[in-house]
Amino acid sequence: MDNADTLKEKQLIEKARRYLPGGSLGNVTLDSQHDMIIQRGNGSRIWDVSGNCYIDYLMGSGPMILGHSHPSVVTAVHEAISSGSTFFANNEPSILLAEELVKALPCADKVRFTTSGTDATFQAMRISRAFRRRDKILKFEGGFHGTSDYALMSQEPRTLESFPISQASVAGIPGSIQDLVLIAPFNDSDTSTSIIEKYHDDLACVILEPMQRMLPPSPGFLKSIRDVTSHYEIPLIFDEVVTGFRLAYGGAQTLYGVTPDLTALGKIMGGGYPLGAICGRHEIMDMYDISKSSSSNHVSQIGTLNGNPIAATAGLATLAELRKEGTYEQLWSTGKQLRDSLDKFCREAEIPAQTSGEDPVFDLMFTLDPLTDYRSTLKANNQIKAVFRNLLQEEGIFQGPQKFYPSLAHDEKDISDTINAFANVIDKLAG
Repeated sequence: MDNADTLKEKQLIEKARRYLPGGSLGNVTLDSQHDMIIQRGNGSRIWDVSGNCYIDYLMGSGPMILGHSHPSVVTAVHEAISSGSTFFANNEPSILLAEELVKALPCADKVRFTTSGTDATFQAMRISRAFRRRDKILKFEGGFHGTSDYALMSQEPRTLESFPISQASVAGIPGSIQDLVLIAPFNDSDTSTSIIEKYHDDLACVILEPMQRMLPPSPGFLKSIRDVTSHYEIPLIFDEVVTGFRLAYGGAQTLYGVTPDLTALGKIMGGGYPLGAICGRHEIMDMYDISKSSSSNHVSQIGTLNGNPIAATAGLATLAELRKEGTYEQLWSTGKQLRDSLDKFCREAEIPAQTSGEDPVFDLMFTLDPLTDYRSTLKANNQIKAVFRNLLQEEGIFQGPQKFYPSLAHDEKDISDTINAFANVIDKLAG
């Protein structure tokens, strides 16, 4: 694909470098994606300012499961905007969306809205501390739960400590947080349950992604964590910001058959607009209700845009589309075709690589070693991965730093074109 950069795009790139730290919004950096500025998206495709078209597998980092500018969402949002943008008060779309979330998620009795997945996981940990009257949390090494201080402990640790010692993954986190976060290895039931058993009286909660980044849970792992936390009455939080409404309509907890006490949501449930939520058991969620909690353990949670009616309207329109017959069969089929082709091309070219994840969200990892936990992923060759992504972009395929997000907008031509691009890229890597 012959991509040309216009003067306008070059000028915008220079302005980005001048006015934005690192020249980016903090998500996808310019240098990692062949300097481009996205102008618009429609369906499965995006266009940069210079007019170059790409088949998009970043999909806004997951929320655009229907594709960009889906007609049902656009129509609903246009109608909602004419009634007002925000109210800082109860509104019909947010109430109806809360009702739908309770119907969809096995764990959900009640819902409290936030404006992001980061805020949702942060609030889930806070309300658990209030409920349990304990301060410590346990998370899993390599797990990403947004950018709060607790969440960024051992997310990408600089050194590999003995479990359950945690360490800050970014600067600016108070040293005192280290004493409040315990770390366990994902997919290791024996080590994880022994840590929980040892520290059970200190733990406010256990938080995990049921599919951690691109690592599916090993058989029995989630159940083992559910069993030990239930035994000690420790709230279990599923971070389903990525997996919620993607792996199944009821999320990973439906797919894997394990029900947590609380769930943090974001991305898809907002239909591409800023929205997050905490859903869970009424005994814990009632910490938000001053009439049902004492002054000592009541949690005040206020946000100017919590339950924003425009975002809630987009979420309702998105979920209505996802409830249609055959939706998830199509999504899984699209992902499977893409994964199977990548694995086949790498195998035939004798390139040490494998796909990892689930069909609706996966990535290509340049290693043949088993991928079970964070430390096993460190064996992957990320330098080749960067070359792979850049070559894909030259072929007209846009992928973020991690993950392919198939969508319902990716049709048979998109799949065919993508598979052809995979073949060309793998051939270049093998050469």
